[in-house]
Amino acid sequence: MNSHCWKLADLRSVEPNGCTVFSTFACGGGSTMGYKLAGFHVVGANDIDPEMAEVYRANLDPDHYYLKPIGDLVKELRLGVVPDHLRDLDILDGSPPCSSFSMGGARDRDWGKEKRFREGQANQVLDDLFFDYLNLVEILQPRAFVAENVTGILIGKAKGYAKAIVQRARAMGYSVQVFEFDAAACGTPQSRRRVFFIGTREKCPKLVFSPSLRVVGQAEACSGLALDPSDVERATLKPGSTMRKYWDATEVGRYFSDSHPKGSLYTWKKNNPAKPVATIVASYVNQCHGHEPRKFTWKELLRLGSFPDDYDLCEPNRAKWNEKACYLVGMSVPPPMIRELSSAIFSQWLGTASRWENLTGEKATRQPVDPMA
Repeated sequence: MNSHCWKLADLRSVEPNGCTVFSTFACGGGSTMGYKLAGFHVVGANDIDPEMAEVYRANLDPDHYYLKPIGDLVKELRLGVVPDHLRDLDILDGSPPCSSFSMGGARDRDWGKEKRFREGQANQVLDDLFFDYLNLVEILQPRAFVAENVTGILIGKAKGYAKAIVQRARAMGYSVQVFEFDAAACGTPQSRRRVFFIGTREKCPKLVFSPSLRVVGQAEACSGLALDPSDVERATLKPGSTMRKYWDATEVGRYFSDSHPKGSLYTWKKNNPAKPVATIVASYVNQCHGHEPRKFTWKELLRLGSFPDDYDLCEPNRAKWNEKACYLVGMSVPPPMIRELSSAIFSQWLGTASRWENLTGEKATRQPVDPMA
């Protein structure tokens, strides 16, 4: 099974490893699919967005789903009895919303401000959500936790925030490592660098992890796809439009900022089909084909995000499929990133034979980032 070309039914053929996961901030299930590909049983999920809950349920059929703010879930569990399916978890997973730490946008000017992350959601202070997640870690006491975020959380003023996360986790009895790596190194045809805070409360050696799978380019990943002409038409940059002008003037593999007089449009890229595409963002604005004057269609976006070909977008209006697929891929952790990381956690920490020692005996080629430094 290729990382970029697979179907949901393939998950049924994965051999179970006997370990359990609960996923928070689950969105469309990118992380969940990664755990499933590694053999984990995902006992349930949590998210605040009803639209994402619909998509998650349609594709992954969870036994338990908590549609509510994570802070509300924390309050309920503190006041009540923890249900059996949340006891003795092997991993508590989470991807707290990261726009406050993104290198684009307002960054630290947004810290501490209450925001409505999507229409229909409750107002939340986004940079508090990581600590809500850690509160859940404290309550459920999983053997390990995995929390994903953007690389900007380790840069500038945000580095102090990263230190606070590590300090809080250590105060709860967890040893913590921080890894930064690219989805492309895990077989995803998309360059997407992310930071992962990994913690364990057991006596384990440091995790050894340095993914280096074969790099897959956009053309290879999308080969064999039968594209609907209407989807392509909706993705096309219209002749005479501003973006078409910059697409025409930009070399393959370069950003539109090269041809913009003020250097703007620095996130818009005319991707080289032979290489992984640049990071896909949720808004369906910045990723363009290299040899055709258009953005990617929904089928291509699923492949570029390493989502299964038969993933149900739960969108009755086909005119919105390109945008919906981009949102789901742009908001999700590519499944191969979690597959590779969780496989390492299982083999070195959680598996019976290797719980107390690293059987590889190999020195890590990529040392964990130390935000306390």
